[in-house]
Order: sequence, then structure tokens, then C-alpha cells
Amino acid sequence: MDFFTSAMAELERWLAVSAEFSWIVQVFVIVLLTLFANYFVRKLFDRLSSASVQTSVHFDDMVVETARKPVRFFIWIFGMLLAADVVKDVSNEAIFDIIEPIREVSFIVLLAWFAVRFIHQGELTVQMPGVLVNPMDATTASALGKLMRLSIIITTSLVVLQTLGFSVSGVLAFGGIGGIAVGFAAKDLLANFFGGLMIYLDQPFKVGDWVRSPDKEIEGTVENIGWRLTRIRTFDKRPLYVPNATFANISVENPSRMLCRRIKETVGLRYDDASKVAQVVSDVKQMLIEHKDIDNDQTMIVNVDAFAASSINFFIYTFTKTTDWIEFHAIKQDVMFKVIEIVARNQAEFAFPTQTLHIKHEPEVQAPDRAG
Repeated sequence: MDFFTSAMAELERWLAVSAEFSWIVQVFVIVLLTLFANYFVRKLFDRLSSASVQTSVHFDDMVVETARKPVRFFIWIFGMLLAADVVKDVSNEAIFDIIEPIREVSFIVLLAWFAVRFIHQGELTVQMPGVLVNPMDATTASALGKLMRLSIIITTSLVVLQTLGFSVSGVLAFGGIGGIAVGFAAKDLLANFFGGLMIYLDQPFKVGDWVRSPDKEIEGTVENIGWRLTRIRTFDKRPLYVPNATFANISVENPSRMLCRRIKETVGLRYDDASKVAQVVSDVKQMLIEHKDIDNDQTMIVNVDAFAASSINFFIYTFTKTTDWIEFHAIKQDVMFKVIEIVARNQAEFAFPTQTLHIKHEPEVQAPDRAG
């Protein structure tokens, strides 16, 4: 009888200890299930990604790629907060009262993160050929994407403040009053912001354009148009960061939007070949008319221009069909070689600076004969 009584007492003590530390087992199980769920979801998204690539629709690719990270973070946050609830029931500490606000805020932030990622994927997708009838250029897509992301961030911030118990109307009122003070303190920042907005609206240039300014030492290819700075890659591959407000006060050339490129050269022939100049000029003009890379719809002039000190000059003024810088120089080189051939074919020569010295020969004067 004593043995049975002691055995029952030991069992009751073990059960009491087990009940006291059962929360550890629960937390362990929750963390383990969270790990398995995260692994399963990662494999699921890998399969969905492979399947979406096989379709011709881009929307499913966007959704899968956008949701991959937010869903996995959701699983981790949900599992950790569930484990925290178990610990809260055991400890009853006041610090665990923040679990519920964290849960609400984290889900709002994850939803906003999903929306921001979706907009970023859409920004890249609308630039791809075949997605839209007229694909957006990088500058327009970037501007729309930035505006939408900014709207989501501001809305999310207000919703989070409301969730945490702050008065949104009070925050907006404070923002209206504080905005005046901030406007004076950060006028340069605001000037750059509105300068960037004007670039997006007026579009004097876009990402990928070659721009230059005759007012400033700015020349290169536009790599990025931000809300504060525009990054330009110069031709020696150095990055140049220009505040957007600068573009409101300077002239900007955009050679990338040229319709064609100009060839303007002056050629000098010797005065000894004056009788051949007319034929050379006629042959050069005919050569330009027949050249496949010269735009005959643009202005074309080949005329004698001046009687220089050592040459009779005629000039070539014409335009190429291409605007590509490298291709233009190849065409210009071909035109110059053909000019050389035409001059040689007409048995003329190019002039170079010369001086001719004329020596006057005086008749010899006989000296008088004094012998007689």
C-alpha cells in the first residue's frame, strides 16, 4: 500500500513538472512547423515559377515573383508571433502586450511590400516588347512607378499610425503646419524634387539619351532620373550627379533626338587647277546624290566658297540618314575617300599653304669706256 501511494505521488509530481514546462514543447513544435512550412512554400514557388514561364501571359510571372518573399516572411512572422503567444500565456509579462500591435502592423507592412514589389515588376514588364501595343519607355515607366510607390508608402504610414492609436487627423494637421517650416529649411530639396517632376512631365530627355549643356560642363548618357539627382555617365565612363533643379536654369541639348547628322567640310584646290574646279564640284555633288547613306531629302550644298590665300575652296554641306555616332563617322570617312578619288580622277591636286617668290631681272648696264 505504501508503494502504491508513493508511486501515485511521484506520478502527480512528474505531471505537474511536465505541465509547467509544456510551453517549451509547444514553442519547439511551432518553430519546427514554421521551418517545414517555409521549406514547403519555397518549393511551391519554385514550381509555380517554372510553370508560369511556360505561359505567354506575363501577369502570372509578376504575381509569383512578387509574392515569393512577402509570403515567406509572413510565415516566419506568423510562426514567431504564435510562439510568443504561448510564452505570454505562461509569463503574463506586460512586455508581451505589444504582440497584437506587432501582428497587425506587420501584416499591413507585408501587404504594402507586396504592392511595392508588384509595381516594380510591372514597371519592368511594361517596357518589354510584346506586352503592350506601344511599350513604355524607361523614363515614363520609372516616373509612374515612383509615384505609385510613394502613394503606397504614404498610405501605409497613415494606416500604421492609425493602427497604433495615433490620430491621423492630428498628424495631417501637424504635417500642414510643419510642412511650411520644412519647406523653408529644405527649399533646395524641394526644388530638386519639383525639378525631377518637371523632367518626368516635359521629358526633355529620358534614360539612355545622350545630353549636353552649352551652359555647363555636362555631357554624357543619362543612366537614371531620380527625385533629387540625375545620374549621367560621361564619355570617359565617370558618373556625373546633377541636381534636378539645375536643369530649370540651363539649356540642354539632346543629340539623341536628331533626325540625321551633318557633314560640313571645306576642300581647297590649287589655283593651278582652277579650270578643273567646276568639274570636281559637279562630280562631288553627283556622288553625294547617289550615296546610299546620304539623305537627299535634307539640305545638300556643294559650292565654291572662297578664294583663299593658297587655294580655291569649295564646301560640302549634307546630312546622313543615320544618327548613330560610330556609323556616322564611317559614312563621313567613305565620303572623304570618294572626294579624294574624284580630285585625282580630274587630275587636280589639293592645295596647301605655299608662297611664290617672283624675282625681277633688271637689264645689265654697260660701264662707259674711259680709255679713250
